[in-house]
Amino acid sequence: MITRYDEMFCHQVVSTFDQPGTSAREWTERAWMQVHDIAGTAHLATGFGYYPNRNVMDAFVAFAIQGKTEYVVRASRELRPEIGVFKVGPFSYDVVEPLKAVRYRLGENDYGLSYDITVEGRSPLLEENPAQLQVSRGRVKEHIKRMVQPVRPTGWIKVEGTTLELDKEGWVGERDRSWGIRLAGADFIETGVQTPELPAGMLFNFALMQFEKWGATYHIREVWDDQRGFVDRWHFGGGLFYPFGSNKEPLKLVQVEHSYKFRDDIPEQARRFAGGSVSFTAIDGTKKEVSIRPVTICYQAPAGYGGFYKEFIHGKWMGEKWMDGHRFDLNNPETMREIWGYCDYGSEFRCGNEVGHGTVELMVVGKYPRYGYQSY
Repeated sequence: MITRYDEMFCHQVVSTFDQPGTSAREWTERAWMQVHDIAGTAHLATGFGYYPNRNVMDAFVAFAIQGKTEYVVRASRELRPEIGVFKVGPFSYDVVEPLKAVRYRLGENDYGLSYDITVEGRSPLLEENPAQLQVSRGRVKEHIKRMVQPVRPTGWIKVEGTTLELDKEGWVGERDRSWGIRLAGADFIETGVQTPELPAGMLFNFALMQFEKWGATYHIREVWDDQRGFVDRWHFGGGLFYPFGSNKEPLKLVQVEHSYKFRDDIPEQARRFAGGSVSFTAIDGTKKEVSIRPVTICYQAPAGYGGFYKEFIHGKWMGEKWMDGHRFDLNNPETMREIWGYCDYGSEFRCGNEVGHGTVELMVVGKYPRYGYQSY
């Protein structure tokens, strides 16, 4: 199938651009973005998914406000023939300036939430190296390339008739673009296949922080090797970066050590991140010690991110056109049991006298003795 992208000099395989170089159903491209206010009252995460080997495009948003209510809207459509149109129902995505600014919109709908947000990078996109690669039973389970960027937003969010104006002083944000074979969606609910290999325990951790004169990001995947009695860090990537106009090149991180705290007093939110600190070292020997304090939380599992809520998960075929929405009471324990899972913590970061803002994603599942957990 010929598309407008076939006019460009960017082919990587002997095929038209609509066909990936692999037939793996897990092939995914994702654009993800979030914005949150530094006062700690509101946190929105949204994204688009493109699954050419499932013939699906989908979009989602999760918006938590005042720590009391979260709105979730999900939509999905048949990808072809409009493979080059980045719209799913009232959701749309536009590249305003390549590698620097993008725009996410959700038009008026039946679920009480809409927005028009443009985010602009504060520093160049940072490529995560190495690519995330995981092999299980001789088969590539994940092989993902990712690039991330700290951003500042402009625009508005409208919820239940109230409009929030976004500005670059009171709001911060992050964005992520990734592509490759990805384990995190419809493959979770496939039937007739062997149960996936599960380690005794695992830790997933991503962070992206922005200070006035620098920023940092890291992505860690660890498993607990019960037979040998230690943690195996099977994926690690990260870097220090600097704002546009600084004339400084980014630096690769060679080491990150974490010391986190968790809340175990909320049964319906097991192992909820409660802050802590990290220390990291760059390839030139630069060292940073950073403390972290979460100020907002956005629950993305019911939006389809690793969670199968009300028959939907990212990449699942939902028909030619589909959309739904939900409103959650975050003070209802039964609701929290249903939606607890993958989430982002909008956080304050401190390094000496410097104060920065950004996000932390952290999940510890199963056995992880360092933090006192001995089982699932």
